[in-house]
Amino acid sequence: MVTGASSGIGQVIAIECAKMGANIIATGRNEERLNETLNQLEGSGHQMIIADMSVQEDINALVEQCPVLDGLVHNAGTAVGKPASYVKLEDLQYVYQTNVYGVALLTKGLLRKKKMAKGSSIVFNSSISTYISAAGWSVYASSKAAINAYMRTCALELGTKGIRCNSVVPGMVETDIINSLFFTDEGNQSSMDQYPLGRYGKPADIAYGIIYLLSDASTWVTGTELVIDGGRMLK
Repeated sequence: MVTGASSGIGQVIAIECAKMGANIIATGRNEERLNETLNQLEGSGHQMIIADMSVQEDINALVEQCPVLDGLVHNAGTAVGKPASYVKLEDLQYVYQTNVYGVALLTKGLLRKKKMAKGSSIVFNSSISTYISAAGWSVYASSKAAINAYMRTCALELGTKGIRCNSVVPGMVETDIINSLFFTDEGNQSSMDQYPLGRYGKPADIAYGIIYLLSDASTWVTGTELVIDGGRMLK
């Protein structure tokens, strides 16, 4: 299952996992865009389930509808960019409801209903913003830091069941959101210059790392953060 599979990184994760032979359950809020994802998946046996990770009833329905899973990718997320002195309670609730509460509640629901198979893998999509500060992103960065902490505790608790938990920690990835972050081409280029490999990541770069953590190639890997950032954290 891939949450937030209707666009961007989530869509590419679903597409690349299907290429590797996985049966995909794509979930997200937008039915039209989820259909677009479903139509791009190789193979058969895929399905989509409409669900909003900020709505408890949707999460409950998603848990009930899905079969036993070998892999789960917590990719759905949202963000608010504001200086700390302007952050409102509604901003915190909006971001944390999806990025933290939704993740925890979906994980809980799947575990309680025994929908995670023995030997399965849960991957959380985090961000290097938890380590590299950027003005205006305190709410988003703190939500992703919470996810990394949550992941480590889950890895500890679920190890006896053979369920592995890890997170990927991407740098800047080329998605539609980049256009909303920079007002000028110069600002964009200045940001890109901070990456030793000379470019932002592509969604497939993140998907390949997630495929590793989902696969049997990582059967002795749990509780870790896989940084995929083109070397950005070196600076």
